[in-house]
Amino acid sequence: MITLTPAAKKAIERFIRGSTTPVAGLRLTVSGGGCSGLQYGMRLEAEKADDDWELNIDGITILVDPITHPMIDSVNVDFIDTLTHTGFRFDNPSATAQCSCGQSFSV
Repeated sequence: MITLTPAAKKAIERFIRGSTTPVAGLRLTVSGGGCSGLQYGMRLEAEKADDDWELNIDGITILVDPITHPMIDSVNVDFIDTLTHTGFRFDNPSATAQCSCGQSFSV
């Protein structure tokens, strides 16, 4: 199960409210890259795909494609806002390695 911290929920809700187009949900993705081999991605989606895994967390719809789902099934998403870093941070207990910034991992 994917979890969102209160700070992540607040940031996501702010991005959804600020969108100029309709939002069906927040898509979480994994692609090749980053210092650990795979990197996380997020984007607002206008439409849900037929094969998407869908999760509703306190009114926020999370969309994940079937290939990405097993790699992030237990991820915790946080939002950090400090003097040195602002952005989303992912904590994935399924990862065998993870970079210190929380943006990339390997399985």
